[in-house]
Amino acid sequence: MSAPFSDPAHDERVSRALASLRGLAVGDALGSQFFVPANLPCLRSRELPPGHWQWTDDTEMAASVMAVLAAHGHIDQDALAASFAAHHDFDRGYGPAVNRMLRLIRQEGGDWRELAAGLFDGQGSWGNGGAMRVAPLGAWFADNPERAADEAERSAEVTHRHPEAVAGTRAVAAATALVAAGGLGAADSRGPAGGSDPADSSDSAGGSDLAEGPGGTVAGSGTAGPLTAEGLLARVQELVPRSAVQAGLRRAVDLLDYADVGTVAAVLGCGRRTSTQDTVPFTLWAAARNLGDFRAAIWTTASAGGDVDTTCAIVGGIVAAAGSAAAPPEEWRERTEGFPTWLLDAVG
Repeated sequence: MSAPFSDPAHDERVSRALASLRGLAVGDALGSQFFVPANLPCLRSRELPPGHWQWTDDTEMAASVMAVLAAHGHIDQDALAASFAAHHDFDRGYGPAVNRMLRLIRQEGGDWRELAAGLFDGQGSWGNGGAMRVAPLGAWFADNPERAADEAERSAEVTHRHPEAVAGTRAVAAATALVAAGGLGAADSRGPAGGSDPADSSDSAGGSDLAEGPGGTVAGSGTAGPLTAEGLLARVQELVPRSAVQAGLRRAVDLLDYADVGTVAAVLGCGRRTSTQDTVPFTLWAAARNLGDFRAAIWTTASAGGDVDTTCAIVGGIVAAAGSAAAPPEEWRERTEGFPTWLLDAVG
């Protein structure tokens, strides 16, 4: 299906965003398996849980973001709210506030602006729902991280209007845009390469000073060089307003040399509170330490526990945006539920 707007890069944008969405869906679906107590031994041994993996609301809402971008080339908030409501499946694990909001939009013609603004006594939601679904948008706007962050803000506002939720959504989109644009740095990324276990990494994985090395710049920031963990997080901070999320990203930089996931999660959070500020800094740390290695990125993220479907969805969407070299393993893709037919129709 051709786009109703003029964009010579449309097909390329769709391809990038679908790669990110595929990583998001696999992370979401695999992560959700670890809410089942019988699958916890698989997590500890890093073995795949049995059966077919269904994705959750994270992927369903990300698919709406993707469909709106394919149709409009930007975030049309009314269209996004309508898509969220039309495709809302109660059994996908939505939070109670968003469940109610989407039901009111679909069944009673509620105004999403009033409903989103009225959540939590008028403060708006600071839940991680905006951040969990936005990675494909970042990949779509890989040529312009600033635009990615701004469009991400518009996407968050449809359901999550609290400043922390907006800041975290901007951060995930910006990180994904930078990964999609910058590719992979062959130099030090302060994380394990080649599928090694982060728990086994030591100074050999992160001993050099990235600020002075060849990997200390981020492609797309105006200077040449491969993408690195520290460079990625530094650039994202520039695109996020002053907030608890931004403060968490600063702490994440300081923790890039730490291999113990439990220690990092104790400092940054891992989504246990389902707030954006408790989720996004950790997920960007996990993604940054494992650029180019989807398998290691997801196992690292899942091992922290917490809101594991959402943290794995965010990390999967960011890491997979780098392209085929960072795509989910084939076996993981085969076990994951496919994209909804309405999305495939939307992207053509």
